[in-house]
Amino acid sequence: MSDSPRPKGEPRFPDGPQPDPAGSHFDRKIRSFQPRRSRVTQGQADALQRLWPKWGLDIDGQRTLDLPELFAADIPVVLEIGFGMGEATARMAAEDPGTGILAVDVHTPGQGNLLNLADRAGLSNIRVGNGDAIILLREMLTPGSLAGLRVYFPDPWPKQRHHKRRLIQPEFLTLAASRLRPGALLHCATDWEPYAEVMLDVLTGHPDFENTQPESGYAPRPDFRPRTRFEGQGLDKGHVVNDLLFRRVPLDTDTSPH
Repeated sequence: MSDSPRPKGEPRFPDGPQPDPAGSHFDRKIRSFQPRRSRVTQGQADALQRLWPKWGLDIDGQRTLDLPELFAADIPVVLEIGFGMGEATARMAAEDPGTGILAVDVHTPGQGNLLNLADRAGLSNIRVGNGDAIILLREMLTPGSLAGLRVYFPDPWPKQRHHKRRLIQPEFLTLAASRLRPGALLHCATDWEPYAEVMLDVLTGHPDFENTQPESGYAPRPDFRPRTRFEGQGLDKGHVVNDLLFRRVPLDTDTSPH
């Protein structure tokens, strides 16, 4: 089984994702994610071993990605930060085969599950990134290279002392804007209402983004975002899910530094 003992120092998946691939190369005083350790099933482990060399990417910050080369096609690429077990990602990839999805997470079972789903469905437009999305954006992607950014149900870090760990903050938005092409869509969704309110305020106040909603509020869930199992569980508990759809403003009105 995938969780059987192994000699000390031997990688868990020799040909798969590596633990903390950026290592000590970069100073990361604040992490917006919490690594989660949970059991990897045999099917997920098999997918990681078979498919990681083909569709996987360790985010080490040591090279600049050529997205057409990565996807073996010159197609628009959307970055998804945090995909859970990957069911929604796989569905979006299947329904829009002309768009590449670079899906990033640190959850090893989810990485294996998404690779397995992509393989079983014959999807060639998914690549799975392992590591810190901030390092990916800052060190490995070129300006204007992304056609969209999706952040679905990020950790809300509900305690006041942890709010600095929240992903959607002005500094992150400035970095993201520099990698998004004009007109690209930034799509966030959360079932934590206080975080949704902060997201709306921060996005509304950022000069590089404009709300797609005429009333400058939340958006209806678009058809292209499937309802996930996690979302359904939240709705069953009475949670309110809010979608935010903001567009990267044209460069001629851009005031952010690059």
